[in-house]
Amino acid sequence: MKNPQEKSTTRLQELASLCSTFAVAFFVMTFLFQNFAIPSSSMASTLLVGDHVLVERVTLAPSSPRAGFLPYGQLQHDEPIVFFRPAPNAGGDHDILVKRVIGLPGDRIHLLHGIVYRNGIALHEPYAAQPTAANYDPYNDDFPAIPADQGRDVLASWSLDLPTHIRGEDLVVPPGYYFMMGDNRTNSYDSRYWGLVPRANLIGRPLFIYWSFKTPEEEQYKTTIAERSSFALHQVLHLIDETRWNRTFKPIR
Repeated sequence: MKNPQEKSTTRLQELASLCSTFAVAFFVMTFLFQNFAIPSSSMASTLLVGDHVLVERVTLAPSSPRAGFLPYGQLQHDEPIVFFRPAPNAGGDHDILVKRVIGLPGDRIHLLHGIVYRNGIALHEPYAAQPTAANYDPYNDDFPAIPADQGRDVLASWSLDLPTHIRGEDLVVPPGYYFMMGDNRTNSYDSRYWGLVPRANLIGRPLFIYWSFKTPEEEQYKTTIAERSSFALHQVLHLIDETRWNRTFKPIR
């Protein structure tokens, strides 16, 4: 039978072990991974509104000689990436977005009737929604042929900066920047409208969907505590019947 001092020591060891576990979990979720909920349909059908994804942050962190063991990597063509939007929204905040990397530094990009041409070659993108006669938009689908001041909802600073990157019919991506587009090309507010994404704005690579719940797109505009609480209660009550179980642990490509 243990004496009181031994019991006290055992409890302290258990508490220390529990604290260490929480500390490791906090470090992993804060510095190595991040949760992200998809707020809009701009990446449909790769990502749907209400998809909750796990984002790996390590390989896009700035390289450091003190952490040479970490697998830092460069962006690859066509991979989905989570990043801060380069231009602030109406509230002055930099939204967190997920888009696909269409242009790396030095790439020449243009669209013709919704088809993306990179360095003169048409891309085969089975995941990308193409325009129809009903939703064709000259600025959106023949970018950058139409001047930015004639494009809808184009950021003012981008309308001034865009012409400096155009060579012939192409936009040339400058060093240290990336050209991002959503898969839902006819309904994606992306680099065509707010410009190039600097390297410093990159957050990480989305790995997989860990939970997907049917969510209206307008939910992203509801910001009051009452509205958020109401939807949280709705999620609890409809966890079983409105969870998209077939998307659970689906890898993101």
